[in-house]
Parts: sequence; structure tokens; C-alpha cells
Amino acid sequence: MSIVIEESSNAALIHDIMIKAFSEYNSLPAPSSALDETVEMISTSLLKGEKALIDFVEAEAIAMVRFQLKENHLYFSRLSVVPEFQGKGVAKLLLKGLEDYARSKGIPEIQCKVRVNVLRNIHLYHSLYYEIFEQEVVRKENGIELQVVSMKKRVD
Repeated sequence: MSIVIEESSNAALIHDIMIKAFSEYNSLPAPSSALDETVEMISTSLLKGEKALIDFVEAEAIAMVRFQLKENHLYFSRLSVVPEFQGKGVAKLLLKGLEDYARSKGIPEIQCKVRVNVLRNIHLYHSLYYEIFEQEVVRKENGIELQVVSMKKRVD
């Protein structure tokens, strides 16, 4: 597996990986807003400075994570691994790539937000020494409220 930093030229590929990975949340009462994103929305985000790490096996893109450099941290979202590669350490590989990227830019911390009810993601981040530092309730358009935690990890 090799990680390649992709920027605006691959919005369609980033979207494809994300939709495949997030499709498991489609039947939830409050599906992930990732499923509503379009290629154009991702392309616009990339043009505004968002980046993505994409993991390839041979020529096949199997995972990606989107991120933004903030003033004092790197914020990531939409960590996506296609279903047939989930549970094989791919997400950890991408997160290690983010840590390396943050260090190379002198960014001391990585942050993300996670739904409280998606325990496997919270466990994944805890296993890599992320800590919860904030909790909030987010109200979806359909009125459903979601509990979300913000997590962070020092990488300097």
C-alpha cells in the first residue's frame, strides 16, 4: 500500500471512496452528511485549501481522509475506507500519514469530530492516543440530535 497526497485534481475519486465507505450509514435515522456531498462540493473545498491523503493498493484507491491546516492544528474529516478493506489497518495507516504530514508542516496537533454512537471510530482514535476534549449536540435538518465529541492528539 502506498499513500499519495492528492489535491484538487481528484475530487471525483475522493467522492467515490467516501460514498462507498459511508454507505453503511445510509439507513440510520440521521445518515452522515457525507452522503449528501457532491463531487462539485469536494472540488470547491479542495480549491479553498482542503487536502486529501489517498491510499492505493496497486492502482486501486481504497481509502482517503480529507484535512485542513488550521492555525495551530490539522483538522481531519471523512476518514473513509472502502468496505472490503475495513478492519485491515488501513485507517491507522492514513492517520499515521496525517501525523507525518502535520509534523512536516510544524503543526503540533491533530483534531477530529466523531459521533458518540459510532464506538468503533472512538475506539480507533483512542487506540492511537487521541483524547476527547469537547462534547456537543448537533441538530440535523430533520430535527434529530446527535452527540458528537471532538478528539485531539499531540504529534510534536
